[in-house]
Amino acid sequence: MVYVRTVKTASGATAVQIVWSSRRGSRNIEHVGSAHDVTEVEALKAAASQRIAQGQGELDLGLDTAETGSGPMEIINSRVAHLWDALCTAYETLGFDRAAGGDEVFRDLVLARIIEPTSKFDSLRVLAETGIGTVTYRTLTRRLPGYAKSAFRAALSAACTSHAELGPASLVLYDVTTLYFETDAGDGFREPGFSKERRLEPQITVGLLTDAAGFPLAVESFKGNKPETDTMLPVINAFKKALQLTDVTVVADAGMISEANQKAIFAAELSFILGTRIPYVPRVIGEWRDKHPGQQIPDGQVFTQPWPATAAEKARGIPDRVIYYQYRADRARRALRGIDEQVAKAEKAVAGKVSVKRNRFIKLTGADKSVNRDLEAKARALAGIKVTPPTSPARPRNSSSTRTTGCGASRRASGCPSTTCKPAPSTTTNASQSTRT
Repeated sequence: MVYVRTVKTASGATAVQIVWSSRRGSRNIEHVGSAHDVTEVEALKAAASQRIAQGQGELDLGLDTAETGSGPMEIINSRVAHLWDALCTAYETLGFDRAAGGDEVFRDLVLARIIEPTSKFDSLRVLAETGIGTVTYRTLTRRLPGYAKSAFRAALSAACTSHAELGPASLVLYDVTTLYFETDAGDGFREPGFSKERRLEPQITVGLLTDAAGFPLAVESFKGNKPETDTMLPVINAFKKALQLTDVTVVADAGMISEANQKAIFAAELSFILGTRIPYVPRVIGEWRDKHPGQQIPDGQVFTQPWPATAAEKARGIPDRVIYYQYRADRARRALRGIDEQVAKAEKAVAGKVSVKRNRFIKLTGADKSVNRDLEAKARALAGIKVTPPTSPARPRNSSSTRTTGCGASRRASGCPSTTCKPAPSTTTNASQSTRT
């Protein structure tokens, strides 16, 4: 790479230099001359540019240069055509042009922030550098209230859903995050609330709804002091109503499904899948091992266990549920390797070879240390097993939808091979055989 630079000398003059550098970091500096005023500096820069271009002829394009002269032509405009055209094609493929009613201001604002994530005001600079003519910032701010209307946002969500091609039984994912603001006072919407980063500044809660592949379907914002568990159902119900979806399965972590949410999900005829840890060896898996002593659980095996609601739960409106357990050989291999490493460290700590650190397999009884073999045996027995906690199937509307909804959506996440799988006592399914015992 070669470029021209100017540096101040000890005498106060300005030295003009040509720097020849390589990727390996080596540089060769060529001194052109020193100047004492702006005119001399510009003259030396012109001489340096000529020296750089020395020996490089101009390409003859067969144009009439009588009127323009033989000097270099002035560049009055440039455009990043390939990048902009590709982004516009993707924008149109997603259907956002139709959803936004052909609003070019909205399109330019979206694409500019893809090129460089920045503020709305600075997005105008990005567009100018890209070579795209745009509106003034005043015009942009006048358009923003229209973009915030629920009808406009619903149209964009419908475009995303249409592109995702959701079927009659739709598996969607939902999660939330918080965005904080560098201000010390709330305004009714930006309010201090629970923050995983333990921040005290006002914040807002943002909920994102995606399909099973992670493609975004809808995004909503809530007050910063609104609990995360209270944000899910409004988003799901609005999304289901707007798109006239019939069967929706919500997949979330256990912290998102409170008892109140479970009742509301059941009332809205939704089904849900949760991810959680297993505190004990499930009964159905223990029965299988008793019947098959010394045998390894087949890869992909799914165990189904009914979870009847207690009288107290029924009084609170919680229905009977179903738990699915799945075994994967690769998951078991990774878990057992981690258990072996932790147990080896625990044995060294108990023997006094290393200092005692946080290790779940070390059992402390007063000043005595020992390896918790009972916990090790339980951990090895649970290796490779993943659980979907008590799941409430949607209420049946007819016989065919009962078969599909009761296990259909959960089947895709758990590996169950049967589209007509219903909750049954101690059902065991092998994903590789399409049979049930």
